[in-house]
Amino acid sequence: LAPFPDGKKPKPGDLIEVKCGVYKHWIVYIGEDNVVHFGGIGESSLQGTIKKEKLKDVVKDGKWKINNFLDQKYQPRKDDDIVKEACARVGSSLTYDVLGYNCEHFATELRYGKPECRQVEGDDECHTKARPKTKDYCV
Repeated sequence: LAPFPDGKKPKPGDLIEVKCGVYKHWIVYIGEDNVVHFGGIGESSLQGTIKKEKLKDVVKDGKWKINNFLDQKYQPRKDDDIVKEACARVGSSLTYDVLGYNCEHFATELRYGKPECRQVEGDDECHTKARPKTKDYCV
C-alpha cells in the first residue's frame, strides 16, 4: 500500500481517487482499512459488482488520494449513512456505463446522494441518468 497521501488517513465516508492509467478509479472508505467500490467488470460483459475489499488490495502500489471534491457543491451525507448504504449494496450487480453510471457515479452517489462524474469529458451533468436497479441484499 502506498503511504497515506499528505500523512492523512481516510475517514469513513471519504472518497478515494486511485490513478489507473488515463482514468481514475473511485472507491469509498468505510473504516478499518476497508473500502466499497464498483468494479469487477469482465472483458466480455459490462456487468460489474459492488465489492468490499481492503484498501491496500484495491490501491496496490498505485497513487491515490482522499478527494471529496464535491464537498463545496453538496452537503455530504452523514458518515454512518454512507457506510450503511455502501455495505447494503455489497454484492449487488450493476451494468457499467462509462457515461451513465461508472465507479465515480457510484462513489459520489454514496457520499452526496447524487451520482456525478467529472472525468467523462463533455458530460458536465452526467448524473442525470436514472439510478440503476440493484439487488436488495447485503453480503
